[in-house]
Amino acid sequence: MSGKGGSGKNAALVGAGIFLSRVLGIVRERVFAHYLGSSDAADVFKAALKIPNLLQNLFGEGALSASFIPVYAGLLGAKNPGIKNKDEADRTARAVGSILAVVMALLVLAGILATPLLISLIAPGFTGEKRDATIGLVRILFPGVGILVLSAWCLGVLNSHRKFFIPYAAPVLWNLAIIGALAGFGGRMQSYPLAEIAAWGAVAGSMLQFGVQLPFVLRLIGRFRFELNISSKHIRAVIKNFIPGVATRGVNQISGYIDTILASFLPAGAVAAMSYAQTIYLLPVSLFGMSIANAELPEMASHTGTLETVAGPLRERLDKAMRRVAFFIIPSAVAFLALGDSIVNLLFQTGKFTRADGLYVWMALAGATIGMLAATLGRLYMSAFWALRDTRTPFRFAALRVALTAGMGWLLAFPVTAWLGLPARAGLIGLTVSSGIAAWVEFSLLRSALNRRIGRTGLSAAVLVRLSGAALCAAAAAFALKQWVQDMPPLVSGVGVLALFGAVYFAAALALRMPEAAQIIGAIRSRVRR
Repeated sequence: MSGKGGSGKNAALVGAGIFLSRVLGIVRERVFAHYLGSSDAADVFKAALKIPNLLQNLFGEGALSASFIPVYAGLLGAKNPGIKNKDEADRTARAVGSILAVVMALLVLAGILATPLLISLIAPGFTGEKRDATIGLVRILFPGVGILVLSAWCLGVLNSHRKFFIPYAAPVLWNLAIIGALAGFGGRMQSYPLAEIAAWGAVAGSMLQFGVQLPFVLRLIGRFRFELNISSKHIRAVIKNFIPGVATRGVNQISGYIDTILASFLPAGAVAAMSYAQTIYLLPVSLFGMSIANAELPEMASHTGTLETVAGPLRERLDKAMRRVAFFIIPSAVAFLALGDSIVNLLFQTGKFTRADGLYVWMALAGATIGMLAATLGRLYMSAFWALRDTRTPFRFAALRVALTAGMGWLLAFPVTAWLGLPARAGLIGLTVSSGIAAWVEFSLLRSALNRRIGRTGLSAAVLVRLSGAALCAAAAAFALKQWVQDMPPLVSGVGVLALFGAVYFAAALALRMPEAAQIIGAIRSRVRR
């Protein structure tokens, strides 16, 4: 499983780790929904978490994947690697970790001091007690998120050594810490104090997430010591690619923050509803999209030589990876559109989270689902660009996507909603629809630019038609069942509807002779026989 070239097994390891962390994330959100629902305190916590997360997303996994992993994995995978290459790789890893630690310490301190200004930028619609509570939570959360950036450095080291499970399962501890804080104090505290307790739980979870990975990293790179010398060409290459990598992540974050800013002007509960929808949306995106893309990155980065030499292997890896992604993402998108209310209520309907809240979250989820396939396939194309040491092209296209999302988001959330005579809460759907449309624009540009470099890539029309047909058949059967069991408890009706959807989809995929379905069934049979 840890050998080179086994990207399918590596993706399975990444997927297993992500699955565990996302399942615990769903549990965390369910517990959160039980105690805080879509209240003002829920809005405060969700908005507060977004602000320090800027550091994690700017300097964390995305930027390090774009800059550090291609260089580090290239050193480890060089032809005829010797002690010299290994020593240079270890020095590079230690230097990057040292620089990152110093930068994070300074930025966390600056963020704590500048929190009131940041609140004005990210949630200008919050006033009075809501604004004051958000400021307090942000100052609690900032140090923990700085630690999570160092956790992302651990992920980069471990991924380059084809150690995938631990770094992607580590967020389980972060989720467990928040769940423990909410469950331990939720029954005897008011909403705002409970949100503060949850923030302290997030800080404790950050320390646990970093701490569980560090011993594995030290076994690979040796005893850690600060090395701030940037004279090495490899370290300079990481820094050179890191800046546009941060810029790309920056424009992606700007998109999320623009959504939060706009949602803060919508009626109470919009920010929390958007967060619940994103939690569900990110489950298949992470499990089936990011897992494959992240597993492919070190493999693609290990191919060295001229563009003509690496073009063929890159095309082959991309095409196979896209089929695997589409096999899972297309049915996920169809299920979210047709059965989203059952999914939302299955996960979150408890305590203060009502069926009406579930319908609102479903509407937001349906809008985002429009761009799900484009977003996941686009991540694969980004990985290919990063493997080619090109972080600037993805940055340009991401910037365009953000501009489109912002413009269309405002237009659809406010003027169009009012023009159609819809309630103000419906503006949230416009925000998520705009992000889905912009994702397709970005994907089209990424594919076109890469195809000009390495030749034609992409999914065939026949594959798309067969996968879509299987998903629609499954949705029709599950939707009929949903109408029959809709008055049952969500845990019963939701499980039954999703189980039928999955069974019909796999049966249809097998009937249509989709090799991915046959491979999964074969793997299950081999496991059972053991």
